[in-house]
Amino acid sequence: MNPETHDQPEPTGRPRAAVILNPIKVPDADEFRAKVDAALSERGYDDSLWLETTVDDAGYAMAHRAIEETADLVVVAGGDGTVRVVCAELARTNIPVAILPAGTGNLLARNLGITLDLDVALAELLDGSEKRIDSVMITGDQLDTDRFVVMAGLGLDAAIIADARPELKAKVGWAAYVISAVKNLNHPFIRVEITVDDQPPVRRRARTVVIGNVGTLQANIPLLPDASPDDGRIDAVVLAPRRVGQWPRLALSLLIKRLRESHIDRFTGERIQVRASRVVGRQLDGDTIEDGRTLSAEVDPSALVVRIPGN
Repeated sequence: MNPETHDQPEPTGRPRAAVILNPIKVPDADEFRAKVDAALSERGYDDSLWLETTVDDAGYAMAHRAIEETADLVVVAGGDGTVRVVCAELARTNIPVAILPAGTGNLLARNLGITLDLDVALAELLDGSEKRIDSVMITGDQLDTDRFVVMAGLGLDAAIIADARPELKAKVGWAAYVISAVKNLNHPFIRVEITVDDQPPVRRRARTVVIGNVGTLQANIPLLPDASPDDGRIDAVVLAPRRVGQWPRLALSLLIKRLRESHIDRFTGERIQVRASRVVGRQLDGDTIEDGRTLSAEVDPSALVVRIPGN
């Protein structure tokens, strides 16, 4: 991870791109490479550096290589986990990142208005503009200091991710998470203490707590409707239906903002800490991490440069 800004030398000659690919996320890696190389060449990027993630390295070494090679642009193609790792390493480097959706969730891409169609996404991003967005520093027990760009959570949120089987995700996409959610609706309550900035802590019973840099899930469900990736703040939501039968109304209230629901609490600030009364499952940007009791998030404003469609 790179908490400090890397000084980039003045570019010489034609620009160069680095492409970081999770090869298991594309059906035909050779065809994918040909399309991306052609699109980059058309726009003046010569001799692109291609780097593939591995089972043992989700993108850390690849992102560092792109930095060392002073890439003018990093294109990342993979799932939310690959995107998170690459974006964490590129935070504060000033190297722009173009995200090509290739996973199941693609949540950062969705929240940035990036289409899931590869050909269209390539054109829109390479001909688009640059935007600075926030990155979020995250710490916790049993967790090295890290970053995320989408969401971190504990409780039911992590259980849903853990139970979504890879083979089902390959077959039905993000609907695998819906199936997993239904299976886990009766996930046990946890008692949590939430501290926002310098305010006094508040205590809640919760099925899940999610801290977000962006707010929209798959199917355009606005879990955190006020969250924006460039507002210098992070948001949190506590979901606490008492019975399984209360989930439908809670889900409806997420879609209809004017429908008030007593089993939802929301928080916003620059720093949010969640402390659970017992060890629970946790996740970062769609990947489960080691179980623990705490998540402490702090926004790093405008830390990441991304490519977005439009001017």
